Amino acid sequence: MSRWLSIVGLGEDGLDGLAPLARHLVDSAGVLVGGERHLAMLPEDGRERLTWTRPLLTLVDEIVRRREHGVCILATGDPMWFGIGVTLAKRVPAAEMTVVPAPSAFSLACARLGWPLSEVECVTLHGRPLETVLPALYPGARILALSDGGQTPGELAALLCARGFGDSRITVLSHMGGAREACLQGLAKSWSAAEVPAFNTVAIECLAGPDAKPLPRLPGLPDEAFEHDGQMTKREVRAVTLARLAPLPGQLLWDVGAGCGSVAIEWLRCAPRGRAIAIERDGGRRQRMAGNAAALGTPQLEIVAGEAPRALDGLSRPDAVFVGGGLARDGLIERCWESLAPGGRLVANAVTLEGEARLLRWHAENGGDLSRLQISRAEPVGRLNGWRPAMAVTQLAAVRP
Repeated sequence: MSRWLSIVGLGEDGLDGLAPLARHLVDSAGVLVGGERHLAMLPEDGRERLTWTRPLLTLVDEIVRRREHGVCILATGDPMWFGIGVTLAKRVPAAEMTVVPAPSAFSLACARLGWPLSEVECVTLHGRPLETVLPALYPGARILALSDGGQTPGELAALLCARGFGDSRITVLSHMGGAREACLQGLAKSWSAAEVPAFNTVAIECLAGPDAKPLPRLPGLPDEAFEHDGQMTKREVRAVTLARLAPLPGQLLWDVGAGCGSVAIEWLRCAPRGRAIAIERDGGRRQRMAGNAAALGTPQLEIVAGEAPRALDGLSRPDAVFVGGGLARDGLIERCWESLAPGGRLVANAVTLEGEARLLRWHAENGGDLSRLQISRAEPVGRLNGWRPAMAVTQLAAVRP
């Protein structure tokens, strides 16, 4: 199959900045695709034009249907960095595409600021919740964020202040590389620009104040970081559980009987590009889970209402499964094990005798590792202090051949 699809990155200098190859791809295509701003750069010549739609996948289907005509997509900057090229690469083989990138907003911003790009946290807020930036927020961090519009810098300033980072310096770079390029700077706590040009990138130099509570990405966040009703995997056990689940970039976790979502949220915080589906039957817990996911920077957590194993029907095949509740239900652990991809990890925790008995039977038939976790914390005993033991947890961990 010939290379019927081309994706050409544009800078603020538009068509004048294109290399000869890129200009040839634009001029020879039968169908042109892009935003209104991109398509307005081209003279009307009778060729079919498609503009972006929501949902985007609708337009992707239209593009694929026009493969016989030759399609050129006009994109901003580097199409393979948070761009349309990433989406198209999931549908179109690389051998059928030609991608010609322009400098990304991240590269341009680092050139303006003198920042080493390899040491910068790069995120996009375009079409994504503002809380997406939170895992990148820590003392001394340098963050570059692609904005969702002119209101984004002000929203980021408010978020920084709410998290104790009000002394952080914000630089808004708009229309980089063009005649309208502009730069606006200030501190988050005194940010006064209600709106800036919609096409902008925000640079943040993070400075933590005395009331900041930065949270590491390493599993084992304090229990107080989550809103819960008492039904949650406690900090020390959670850290051990995540270690056995072994989060890897891009992999999918099922958190079955998720409660407040602590295990799934920590999986997402420490697994780049990771995915997690949390299954929970209780509506109040699902509501708290959604709030926890937003507050801890993992708004992408997928929450499924229902009771396992029936609620597992139709879900994408997982790379790891954690069973934190419902072990007494017939067939649950067996269904989770059978759903795993080869090399997938299963971890199940039990605190009741009935749950432990089920784990013991499964272990006798299938193997794996059994552990008993007992945590004690120092608490006042009258005028003195003593150890207060938490309920012991029996943990099963197994890897599917």
